[in-house]
Amino acid sequence: MNNYLRECAQLCPDRVSRLFDDVTTSRKLQNAVSAVVDWRRNNALSDLGQVCFEVEYYVPLSLFWRSLTLLSCRFWINGLVKIDSCFLDYFTAVTFLHVANRMAKHSLNDDELLDVLATLVGQFVGKRRYCHQLSSELMLSQVAILMKVVANNSRSTVQQIEFELSKAYLYRALRCKDCDSNCIYCLAHVYLAVLYYITEEYQTAIDHCKLVTRSQDHSQCSSHVVQGELLPKIDDDIDTVLGLSVFYQYIQKTASNQLQTQYVSVFTTELFAHYLHSRCLSVMKCRQFTQMSSIDEVQRLTKYIIDVDQLFIADVLLYKANKNVET
Repeated sequence: MNNYLRECAQLCPDRVSRLFDDVTTSRKLQNAVSAVVDWRRNNALSDLGQVCFEVEYYVPLSLFWRSLTLLSCRFWINGLVKIDSCFLDYFTAVTFLHVANRMAKHSLNDDELLDVLATLVGQFVGKRRYCHQLSSELMLSQVAILMKVVANNSRSTVQQIEFELSKAYLYRALRCKDCDSNCIYCLAHVYLAVLYYITEEYQTAIDHCKLVTRSQDHSQCSSHVVQGELLPKIDDDIDTVLGLSVFYQYIQKTASNQLQTQYVSVFTTELFAHYLHSRCLSVMKCRQFTQMSSIDEVQRLTKYIIDVDQLFIADVLLYKANKNVET
């Protein structure tokens, strides 16, 4: 009575709130509560209209005067969704326009803008910190979240945004100070090559593949591998290889009654870079150049297969598929 009903009554006009001055009987209390409910129902539409006006006015004004941050973006989202989901849709639409305007000036090199955009498409990007405080490992984990969503989604405008976000986070990982000290360098370039291949930017994909295949040190690359579940649709050969590798795992487990084999649907970074390089050359339809370069790529890939210390089953299957194609 004191902590809730009287507090609610204070929001009503005096003619309603005065009814709570005397609620000594159940009838008087019922009349007072009914008056509050009736007043609320009669004014609900008007209140909603006022809220709509304020949201429509203050959201663009706030984004205009104050640069949107990850913290303020989450504040708006959490607050508006409690009122009505349509307000969240409106905020998302206005914020996309705001982000597009800032991207025209800063592209996706603005880390704060990148995190805001990731939040808008529903991805978890973690607590906002500056890039020099972040590790490339953390950036790569964020990329894995995005790419897994991309791999399972059909082509859409949102998926295109996720593609670009994945690229931006990969470049962000490469800017981290610890990137050169571990194998993130090669893996990030392989995933960038995959994303550029999907968006038909084949020469850029080739450039990223070359950065991997020409790297002198692959000693740490075995600790990070290209995960099949993160790959969007590339070609039928990749799908076949991943399917056969899972089938191989099932047969091995059934025959030997062993626990699940680790690293069955993965590729080594350098071998996958060779394969993707070869695929880009064939798609570019430069026949003379492609034929000569493809032969070179097969020779490099064969040498890699011979010299490498450890191969995954998917590596062997992919090498076989690539060699058959080139033959």
